[in-house]
Amino acid sequence: MTNVGLLGAGRIAGVHATAISSHPSSSLIAVADINHAAAQTLASSYGCEVRDTEQILADKSIDAVLIATSTNTHSELMEQATAAGKAVLCEKPVDLDLQRARECQVRIQKTGQPVMIGFNRRFDPNFAALQYALSEGEIGKAELLSITSFDPAPPPIEYIKVSGGLFKDMMIHDFDMANFIKGEAPIKLSAIASSIVNPEIEKAGDVDTAVVTMQYLDGSMAVIKNSRRAAYGYDQRLEVLGSGGLLQAQNMLENTIVKSAYRAEWDAFMDVITQKKDIPVGMDDGVIALAMAEAAKLSLAVGEPVELSKI
Repeated sequence: MTNVGLLGAGRIAGVHATAISSHPSSSLIAVADINHAAAQTLASSYGCEVRDTEQILADKSIDAVLIATSTNTHSELMEQATAAGKAVLCEKPVDLDLQRARECQVRIQKTGQPVMIGFNRRFDPNFAALQYALSEGEIGKAELLSITSFDPAPPPIEYIKVSGGLFKDMMIHDFDMANFIKGEAPIKLSAIASSIVNPEIEKAGDVDTAVVTMQYLDGSMAVIKNSRRAAYGYDQRLEVLGSGGLLQAQNMLENTIVKSAYRAEWDAFMDVITQKKDIPVGMDDGVIALAMAEAAKLSLAVGEPVELSKI
């Protein structure tokens, strides 16, 4: 049995707690959060203890930790957990600062502990099926990838102010998805964006609507469309035009995605720990997605394409 400590007690932590507790080979031992009441509520729901982070990391009987805390704590907690000999599954992004993320990557590699980054959309069954079909050559060579990612409504302004911005907070999922589907990162990115949903988002220094185009070494392209508001609800879609046809992954209800993708993500993490399987989405993936977000942000600022190698 793999004993697990959960760092964080917010909404996503609750989803992870369900996945951990429902897996036959993992047991949720303790929860930590700066909001003690939230930690107590979550721990009571799953019959585990409330401890502080230091106690969880010091407990040699805890084999792994899941980090679902605020982004500004991710790098530090990953370094501490791996130094303590624990496997880690950490929510995206690795950090809001690319240089800090790269430093974290180097330090973690030295520990030899497995670290997986929580780009859960890779584990959505529809998206995974599309990636597999493409890799099997069902439509020939991929020529144009289109990713649509719309949220039903913007998050609170207070969250926007500390989120790192749309590219790092929201589109980073789509950057990773593009890398997952294509099997490589682009060589060049170009971004346009504005704040048309809520003027308060612009006042907070962010955008709420964006389009990023990407070009690959072989000349193929990808387009990502993001909006913080879709009046009809949560919308995630993929479409790949290939030399021999078209692949599409249609929309799924948000609760369906949560139940399937997060559970599959935890299953994959447990396979890494118990069966020594390769990490399906690791620190390399987290750092390159963050670099793509930085490139998009720079492209928006300078008004021209940015080469990823320059970031």
